[in-house]
Amino acid sequence: MRGALRARFQRSDVLTERPDFALVGIVRVPQMQDSPGRAITRRIGYALTALALVVLVVYLDRDGYSDTQEDGLSLLDCIYYATVSLSTTGYGDITPITAQARLVNILVITPLRIFFLIVLVGTTLSALTETSRQSFKIQRWRRRARNHTVVAGYGTKGRTAVDAMLGDGVAPTDIVVVDTDPVVLETAVRQGLVTVQGSATKSDVLRLAGAQHASSIIVATNRDDTAVLVTLTARELAPKAKIVAAIRESENTHLMRQSGADSVVISSETAGRLLGIAISTPTVVEMIEDLLTPESGLAIAERTVEREEIGGSPRHLSDLVLAVVRDDRLLRAGTTEVDVIEAGDKLLYIRRATD
Repeated sequence: MRGALRARFQRSDVLTERPDFALVGIVRVPQMQDSPGRAITRRIGYALTALALVVLVVYLDRDGYSDTQEDGLSLLDCIYYATVSLSTTGYGDITPITAQARLVNILVITPLRIFFLIVLVGTTLSALTETSRQSFKIQRWRRRARNHTVVAGYGTKGRTAVDAMLGDGVAPTDIVVVDTDPVVLETAVRQGLVTVQGSATKSDVLRLAGAQHASSIIVATNRDDTAVLVTLTARELAPKAKIVAAIRESENTHLMRQSGADSVVISSETAGRLLGIAISTPTVVEMIEDLLTPESGLAIAERTVEREEIGGSPRHLSDLVLAVVRDDRLLRAGTTEVDVIEAGDKLLYIRRATD
């Protein structure tokens, strides 16, 4: 019995085995936010609609009501009764006397009274039900999350990678950010991204981000040793996913490759090369920045070859082809290996960002 209880408490530490309501605050699914003025106007509209409906119901059945003066109900009396009834004041000077009027009160006016109270205390109820709404959204997201991109680390590199993907047309709902800092995650939520708070070195955190169902994983941590551990964990969970990692030192490139990274970007050396080029040819750096900014100017894109292009030369295409990807190998244009385009090739070419 003691062992079963110990195992149960141990399982509670595994994020993927927690119930959805226990993940609120760890996983955040963005939602559209209305302005305060619009939210207040909408709630006032709901309240007035409920009031008008009760006035209409009472006025149509005014013969079933009696007041203390035993006079018939006027429209003003109906408005008065609707107001005191919905606000639960209930002075008792106007009461339903027929069975039909009482039935209408039970089936129509009482539910509207409850609705009216909910609208009046909408802000408080909204705060109280936020956990339930987030729990439902998390449950729905976890069920639908497939073929998305997981970004481990939302520092400068992670944010820039996300901006590039968004500029290239990737939907925010297809990106999940994992980080330990709640402040940077708040920035990601404002961009419409799903976030998971936790260390990407832990397998249960990556599982919570849906890494096992992701099509690609970006490792953008601040330390190379952390990047290696994240890559190892991600590759174990997602053997078929494309993993792209950024590191600072080139001597760690082979470690990243052995850990399972498909592509390795050396951030410090790349920046250093650009700095060196900028001394003599600054316009080259501007062109490279242009090519790496997908939302404006020129951009480097990839596409599969079309049927009529097979057997031809990349030099004869209307697109400016930089390289050919064949059997997962990058072959630069102009070499003898890519004189002829083959079926299954992919072309890296320059396109206008507006195309």
